[in-house]
Amino acid sequence: MHGVHGLHHITAISGPAQENVDFYAGVLGMRLVKKSVNQDDPGTYHLFYADAEGHPGTDLTFFPWKQMAPPRIGHGLATEVALEIPPGSIDYWGTRLQKYAVRVEGVETRFGNRTIALTDPHGLRVALVEGADGSRRAFAPWNGSPVPPERQVRGLHGAQVWERDPEVTAAFLTGVLGFVRFGEENGWTRFGFPDSAGVVDLREAKDARRGAWGVGSVHHLAWRVADAGEQLAVREQIEQAGANATPVIDRFWFKSVYFKEPGGVLFEIATDGPGFAVDEDPAHLGEALVLPPWLETARDRIEAVLPPLTLPALTSH
Repeated sequence: MHGVHGLHHITAISGPAQENVDFYAGVLGMRLVKKSVNQDDPGTYHLFYADAEGHPGTDLTFFPWKQMAPPRIGHGLATEVALEIPPGSIDYWGTRLQKYAVRVEGVETRFGNRTIALTDPHGLRVALVEGADGSRRAFAPWNGSPVPPERQVRGLHGAQVWERDPEVTAAFLTGVLGFVRFGEENGWTRFGFPDSAGVVDLREAKDARRGAWGVGSVHHLAWRVADAGEQLAVREQIEQAGANATPVIDRFWFKSVYFKEPGGVLFEIATDGPGFAVDEDPAHLGEALVLPPWLETARDRIEAVLPPLTLPALTSH
């Protein structure tokens, strides 16, 4: 079996783009490594936040669809994004979040990791998790961050998902995608990878209504494959398991296949390369609007409808 290799990125839906930048680049101190557009809706930004080099597995992205209603929380929806922070940094983050009046639910321990849960300005639930995944994910600190390197977000830890029948999804994760069942705690069952970063926690929500996207919800979870050959092999397994997978879609910085897992959450299989530096100087990632080649002829029309964005001032450490 060809399995996936942990999280590649997570994409969520936000409100106004400038507020999103102010929070993720300004408050959380992540680097905006790519300022582009939703290739299926080019009048909308697609904003990519990651470590300094945009390594796969560090990348949280957003579609700012401010016109959407709030989500309908329910089964078949990822309900929280978890970001890894270094061990011993919960107190730093608690103080920083309080300084910026971020809504925080408090500190708890999940599967042995201290965690601080918060809500971003547009209602997305985010957890900062003191993680042990650092050795399983490449990370490059960003010297322009307002957060010192030893406290910076290290990348994606995982996501929480509500399912009507979690065992059906569990069988798909382990039998088709190569996840391992790690254990159960407080109604959540965790799945992940022995040698790769990125977990998904499933919760039974059989009496909940069907979930739906909205501002402040996760749009999809993307899982890593090394290259196009491995992507095709995993896609074949997905199809054989009865899921409908899209053809391979060239996103320029990686190639993508989309499908819904049995419970209805949108998944993506994404290649590691070629990466975000293929069309920008690594020292200036995210500073200019970058379009894939097939949208360049429409640049003037696209720029005319996108709101201006101001990046936080760079900080030296």
